[in-house]
Amino acid sequence: MELTQEQVAIIQSSGNIKINAVAGSGKTTTIIEYARSRPTNCKILYLAFNKLVKIDAQKKFTAKGIRNVTIETAHSLAHRYIVRNSAYTIRTQDYRTYELIELLQIHISGDKLLGHIIANHIIKFTAYFCNSNANRMQELNYLDVITDGKAYEFVKTNYSYIESKTRQLLSKMDKAEIEITHDFYLKKFQLSKPQLAYDYILFDEGQDASPAMLEVFLGQSATKVIVGDTHQQIYGWRYAVNSLEKADYTNFYLRKSFRFSQSIANLGIEILKWKKKIEANGDVEPVNITGAGTSTETQIKAVLARTNLGLLVKAIEYITEKKSIERIYFEGKIQSYTYADNGTSLYDVLNLYKGNRRRIKDKLIRSMHDFAELEEYIDKTEDRQLGMLVEIVKEYGEEIPAIIENLKTKHVENKDEAQIIFSTIHRCKGMEYDTVQLVNDFITEEDINKQKPEALNQQVAKINEEINLLYVAVTRTRNSLYIPENLLPLDFVCNHQIHKMRVDEVKKDVGKDLVEGIIQKMIPRKNSSGYDSDKSYLLEEIRLKHTEAYMPWTIAQDDELSTMYCEGVNVKDMAKHFGRSRGAINSRIKKLELKEKYQI
Repeated sequence: MELTQEQVAIIQSSGNIKINAVAGSGKTTTIIEYARSRPTNCKILYLAFNKLVKIDAQKKFTAKGIRNVTIETAHSLAHRYIVRNSAYTIRTQDYRTYELIELLQIHISGDKLLGHIIANHIIKFTAYFCNSNANRMQELNYLDVITDGKAYEFVKTNYSYIESKTRQLLSKMDKAEIEITHDFYLKKFQLSKPQLAYDYILFDEGQDASPAMLEVFLGQSATKVIVGDTHQQIYGWRYAVNSLEKADYTNFYLRKSFRFSQSIANLGIEILKWKKKIEANGDVEPVNITGAGTSTETQIKAVLARTNLGLLVKAIEYITEKKSIERIYFEGKIQSYTYADNGTSLYDVLNLYKGNRRRIKDKLIRSMHDFAELEEYIDKTEDRQLGMLVEIVKEYGEEIPAIIENLKTKHVENKDEAQIIFSTIHRCKGMEYDTVQLVNDFITEEDINKQKPEALNQQVAKINEEINLLYVAVTRTRNSLYIPENLLPLDFVCNHQIHKMRVDEVKKDVGKDLVEGIIQKMIPRKNSSGYDSDKSYLLEEIRLKHTEAYMPWTIAQDDELSTMYCEGVNVKDMAKHFGRSRGAINSRIKKLELKEKYQI
């Protein structure tokens, strides 16, 4: 591959530099060539964004025969310095609210809901501090990162109590009295002010750096290189900052994309111009992108959405309206779209919605008196992921098990075998596909134009990030893009690569009409042996067609079995209760997928 003049200038540079690289501009190739041009006796550290990027980078550096580069993520580096050979043990996930209520003895006038709300804010305050570059908690104001009015007022009223309990949690982790989180040992690493024994440090995806890791990076004596894209910053909600703006280094650019054509580049440029509408002084640096991609491949197809709900809606459309689609794949696996990060299952939320309290496994959801209380909890905590599960439940209700069952049936483990790939933008970061279709759940130019100036001024960072999400989405394609017409910039002219999709007003708001008759459409065709008996939601039809079947399970028995499973009744007792063998019980549990649906 022949290097561009911009790439050559970066490779031949000296001193600390920052590289603003547009999507698909060959930044990894540039970094590899930068490292290879340095003396072989130099020690080089490459900081990757996550484990997947780390593994991919290791393969690429090895393939080029470069052996003087150490590749780490921020957390793997911190783990080596802080956790290894220490008394610390690490949790695989963040603390749950009910755990903190017990650990920190949280009691608010005997109100369980308030206890969970307090615990949720303690978890978030801990993450905010651990990702920050502050030396002490008192240097931060947790209210600064709360945007919802109800949540803000709740925290303001209970601030001193939340802060004191957060300090207590951090103290317990510091003394190794309890397990530590990944964020915690990263914070310990930053506070230790480490000096890393490297001659060069290459910091990738710098637009989404945690302030803690950025301070570690900036404090090194090594020659430093930051690479990223200002317009691909999409993790502000996780307290990330744009290090390209924070570091006063020599500027370099990679403005030529080898992924997509100039028509896609032009669309990206026009979308980014929306930022001029929300900046107080309109002083936004013009974006210059050259599209040099020439791919005509159409094999790898993807549907990309802003939200889990939007993606689920579009996936349902595909499997019900496009009968030829038999093999689908969800980036991050389909299970990740039915669970919140805290482990709450979509099925637990559904059971609360239906009033099936005995089937709820999650302790947080079980503590709720009713669905309205869960919505109150979300309002006062800004728990967006749990809020998304609530929206899915409100949208589909009792149809959810059948919907998820059908999606699972068509889901393949090997992405290369899929006819179409489904993903949200956060899960497909760094990915590219031949053909991309966008779901109609992104910000639009009309959305921005409707906002009052004072509202725009208060939410500049948030709206900028929403614009970035759409920009990232359109630049995932190597060839063709299918985009709802209302997502296009006003007066934008499409061509043979950018296909404008008419927005159906009935489906625009992801309404209930979208799934009308879904269950009927989901019923598979008869095969040579009759109906597909593996679909638990077709049991009643099977019974009608096969009345001679030996001891069929009734719907009432399935409900009773599910309840007993959720209550922890052992298989032996369930077998005795139903008058069946243990093998029959285990077989039924497997067929109903109770382990998958109700795992903690």
